[in-house]
Amino acid sequence: MKTNHCKIVDCTIRDGGLVNNWDFSIEFVQQLYAGLNEAGVDYMEIGYKNSPKLLSGADEAGPWRFLNDDFLRQVIPNKGTTKLSALVDIGRVDENDILPRTESMLDLIRVACYIKDVDKALQLVQTFHDRGYETTLNIMALSNVMENELLEAFEMINESVVDVVYIVDSYGSLDYKDTEYLVQKFKTHLPHKRLGVHTHNNMQLAFSNTLVAAQNGVELLDASVYGMGRAAGNCPTELLVTHLKNTHYKIRPVLEVLENLLIPLREKEEWGYLIPYMITGSLDEHPRSAMALRASDAKDKVVGFFDKLTTPEVSFEKK
Repeated sequence: MKTNHCKIVDCTIRDGGLVNNWDFSIEFVQQLYAGLNEAGVDYMEIGYKNSPKLLSGADEAGPWRFLNDDFLRQVIPNKGTTKLSALVDIGRVDENDILPRTESMLDLIRVACYIKDVDKALQLVQTFHDRGYETTLNIMALSNVMENELLEAFEMINESVVDVVYIVDSYGSLDYKDTEYLVQKFKTHLPHKRLGVHTHNNMQLAFSNTLVAAQNGVELLDASVYGMGRAAGNCPTELLVTHLKNTHYKIRPVLEVLENLLIPLREKEEWGYLIPYMITGSLDEHPRSAMALRASDAKDKVVGFFDKLTTPEVSFEKK
C-alpha cells in the first residue's frame, strides 16, 4: 500500500501558549517532546523565535514565546527523529537572532503574515533558507483575503525559495467546501510548492477540514494534543495519529502525554469548542471579542454577545 504523504506538525506549545501565556514548565515540554518523538510525529513546534525587544509584554511571557538556542539545548539535550520548528511574525523578529541551522536546535522556521506583508515574509524566508532551514509561509486569515490580493501573492511565492505554503483558517470559519476550493486554487497557482494547512475548531470542523486538505494532497498538517490552541483550539494531534492510514504513527505515546499533561492542564486553562467562539467563527471574525467575553463575568451570556456582534448600529457609552 502507498505510504501516506502527510506529515504532522504538532503546535501544542506554540499555539497552546496563546492560552496560558507560554507558561509551560521545562519538564512539561520535555515530556511532550519525548511522547511525540515516540509516537513518530514529524515536527514539534516548540514556540516562537520572535525577539522580546520588538514586542511589548515580553517580561510576562514564558520562554517559549522567545526561544533561545542555548536554552533549547538544555531543554532537549538528546534530540530524536521529531524535528523542531519555530514560528516568527513579521515585524517581531530580529533576523540577527537566528543562528545558522548548523548551530541551532531548530530544523524548520515558519513565517506567519497577513496577505499585505507577503513580500516582507518572503524576504525573511530567503534569509532563513540561506541559513539552511526548512521554511514555510503561513498566510493568515485567508477567509478575509480578496482574490486579486491572493493572485498577486502567488506570483511572488512562485519566484521564492519557500518550501511549503500554508492555508490558514485563522478564524475557524471555513468548511470542507471552502477548504477544498482553497487547496485546489493553491495547487493550480503554486504547482511546484508543497502545501500545509492550519485549522481552528470554532465550528467543530478543524479535524474535518484537515482531512479534506490531506485528501487533496496537502502534506503538512498542523495539530495540537487535545486540540490545545488559541480560543477554540486546533485539530487534535491524537485524531490525526489514529486516523491517518499507512503511517508510522503510534497513538499510545500521545495518549500518555494527553493523560499526564493536557488533561490536568485543561482543568486550569480553557480552550476548545465554546459557543462564543462558534459565533465569531460563523461571522468570520477574529475570536478576540469572544476571548474577552469568556474572561468576563458575563462569559455565558451568548445571546447578548451575538446581538452585539450582529447589530449594525454601534453605540459607545459616554464617560
